[in-house]
Amino acid sequence: MSEPSATFGYQDVDPREKPSLVRGVFDRVAGRYDLMNDLMSGGVHRVWKDMAAARINPQPGEVIVDCAGGTGDMARRFAKLAGKAQRRRGGEAVRVMVIDYNAEMIAAGRARGAEPDVDRALSWAVGDAQRLPLPDRTADAYCIAFGIRNVTDVSAALREARRVLKPGGRFACLEFSRPPAAAFRAAYDAYSFTAIPAIGAAVAGDRESYQYLVESIRRFPDQTRFAGMIERAGFSRVEVTNFTGGVAALHQGWAV
Repeated sequence: MSEPSATFGYQDVDPREKPSLVRGVFDRVAGRYDLMNDLMSGGVHRVWKDMAAARINPQPGEVIVDCAGGTGDMARRFAKLAGKAQRRRGGEAVRVMVIDYNAEMIAAGRARGAEPDVDRALSWAVGDAQRLPLPDRTADAYCIAFGIRNVTDVSAALREARRVLKPGGRFACLEFSRPPAAAFRAAYDAYSFTAIPAIGAAVAGDRESYQYLVESIRRFPDQTRFAGMIERAGFSRVEVTNFTGGVAALHQGWAV
């Protein structure tokens, strides 16, 4: 029987090796991560994140887990939306817990803090999506944005998301996905495999890391397969919304 393997871009690697390989990628890109996201997507990733945050609909007094939260893009959106609701109708402040496996990304996120009201709502921790440092039934909502494809065992991360959510808690995963239209998919492939590594080389001085990021998107399950994985992890009413023709997709579900 062959040994189990994990994906690292187009490579199949020992599952024990993947965390350090992924950590190396994000150690290298952390300082320019937000700039590179803008350049690679033409800023469209901000629109996707705004739409995803609105769907999650954070409320005053809730506890929200932003897993693989990196520099806090999603967490700050949650804090701002919940803060607006709190100013309208009162209630306690939202608590947004940013958890990321990479300490360099957490450090970059902390360094961005410039809005005291938002920053007070955030807490930061280095942690593994497959073994979150949280008790059972802690959170009202859980989000992982552009991070789950970097996890060694995706199914384990989904089960862990279910564990930390309260009954009726909201799950959301925003991730690059697969455009259903063949012509658009071919054009997107041509762009991503040529332009994105080139941008990485020119701006961040790191072609290899961005080549991995493109390859990791291609190895990730498509919308239908991933929805099935979410259901098997214990979520109900799973639905998928494609953004920009399926370049990215928002998967949502409810803890039961």
